[in-house]
Order: sequence, then structure tokens, then C-alpha cells
Amino acid sequence: MTMRGFDLTPYRRSTVGFDRLFDLIENNARLNQGDNYPPFNIERLSEDRYRVTLAVAGFRSEELEITAQQNLLQVSGRKEDVSKSEQGKYLHVGIANRSFDRRFELADFVRVDNAELADGLLVIELVREVPEAMKPKKIAINGGQLIDINKDQRAA
Repeated sequence: MTMRGFDLTPYRRSTVGFDRLFDLIENNARLNQGDNYPPFNIERLSEDRYRVTLAVAGFRSEELEITAQQNLLQVSGRKEDVSKSEQGKYLHVGIANRSFDRRFELADFVRVDNAELADGLLVIELVREVPEAMKPKKIAINGGQLIDINKDQRAA
């Protein structure tokens, strides 16, 4: 399969255990060819903190749904069709007022920390928290004591 002129097949043949990464790249390329609504920004605030901001003007908090599950953040917005509104007849509808589903692939151990809606922007704060058991440790030879690598780096 090619990805906009870039063929990942040689990399798939010469690597082991990277299938998920290649699948993510190919799926993301396929999804990005479609609808870009609503527009969004992704910021890296620090080494382990991120912020996703979606422009959702016209949506109220009860019309938005954020679902986080392992390695996936899904933001959905459900709007009633304005042309069927009881409040009057629209002569022109230029403000995007349609439903959407936006998905973001998350790295391991990334979780949603907070979400706020203000001034038409939905801001989702993400944090990566690696469990203590998954953090690297120096292994002592001949039965010595384990050393926490992270403590050594913070003290320096």
C-alpha cells in the first residue's frame, strides 16, 4: 500500500514489531484526505504535557462528547440541523453547524487531564504518566542494589 506516493513496504519487510506504527501512519494518511472539520491545534507544553484545541464555535458543552480509551481520544459533536429549526427560516447558513467525529491516536500512558469549553474553543489537556514499573532501572551486577535512573538525572 502506498501513502501519497510513499511506500512503507520496504520498512515493513526489514523491521520487527513496528506494525502498529506503520498502521497508524497509513490510517492517519487515509483519514486526513477527508473532512478537516473542526479545525484543531496540538501543542506540546512540556516533555509529558500536551494540549489539543478544537474550534467548535456554536456548540454547547452538552452537545460535545469526549471519550478516552487506550491509545485513542475521540471528540464528537452532535448538532440539530438548523434548517429544521422552529425559530425561523434561515436565508443563508454560512456558519458550520454540522455534527463531527474527530479521533486522535494517543501514545502509551497518555491520559486526559482536563477539558474546558470557552469562547468557542474546546481545550483538552493531556498528560503522559509512565507507571513506576515501566520506568527504566539500572540493573546491578552480582546482586547489588537497583538504581532508579530518573532520580540520578533529576539530582544532576
